[in-house]
Amino acid sequence: MTAVAERLEVTEPGVYDLPDEVYHADPVPGGSLSSSGAKLLLPPNVPALYRWRLDHPAPPKREYDLGHAAHKLVLGTGPTLAVVDADSWRTKAAKQEAAEARAAGEVPLLAHEHAEIKAMAEALARHPLAVRLFDPAHGRAEQSLFWQDDEFGVWRRARLDWLPDGISSAGRLIIPDYKTCDRADAESIRKAVARYGYHQQRAWYDDAARAVLGYEQVAFLFVFQERTAPYLVHVVELDVEAVREGRHLNRQALGIYAECTATGTWPGYSDHEPNLVDLPRWAITERKTW
Repeated sequence: MTAVAERLEVTEPGVYDLPDEVYHADPVPGGSLSSSGAKLLLPPNVPALYRWRLDHPAPPKREYDLGHAAHKLVLGTGPTLAVVDADSWRTKAAKQEAAEARAAGEVPLLAHEHAEIKAMAEALARHPLAVRLFDPAHGRAEQSLFWQDDEFGVWRRARLDWLPDGISSAGRLIIPDYKTCDRADAESIRKAVARYGYHQQRAWYDDAARAVLGYEQVAFLFVFQERTAPYLVHVVELDVEAVREGRHLNRQALGIYAECTATGTWPGYSDHEPNLVDLPRWAITERKTW
């Protein structure tokens, strides 16, 4: 099912066309868990941190602004961009314009930042594979999927950068996800996947496509693009082991979320007794015996 953006509560599984702020505010009565939320429930984080972030949304960050702007120009949907004609944010006038833009729900950008992001979008449009993955004639941007987990019964949600209209010639649903980065070489991507939990996101979205859309064969492609000229693009697919590990971590997070929501208790690091901590391996001096 597809719902209109005006619907502010989600009580049935399905695909919903919602504004970004409605999705992130969580329109499910009683709450739902997203992929980013699942990461906050697992070490080195703790449930108490997840609960705090839920109740105290983080203030805007420049890196997020630039990412949102890139998504807007690449995917064709998203927040309105407010271009500020200034060289930096140091002046009082620039800060005032930025504050007014945020108050209006817009993303403020310096003129040179907007030009760079526009160049990124143009470079991606020249990439033979990426341009097909985000073809506006065969898909929709920023679609929100909601469903209940079969094992734990909790509500889950996912916001796809792009939802294709149909399956590929190989009989698979191919879901692309756009990421901006400093470097898009294979080694840098490997580190980014581990650091930001993109393997968890990949497994999470796979579950979404299966549960909500009914597809058994799902391919998930990350489209990485560098933020500096020549704005190189690298399309990758995670291997089976990475997806398996991501799904394992997600199941752990879902179990923690189900227990915490049922009990109303969101534990910190060591609420009842101290934990034993050892030294990292690199801090231990190797001792030779003579």
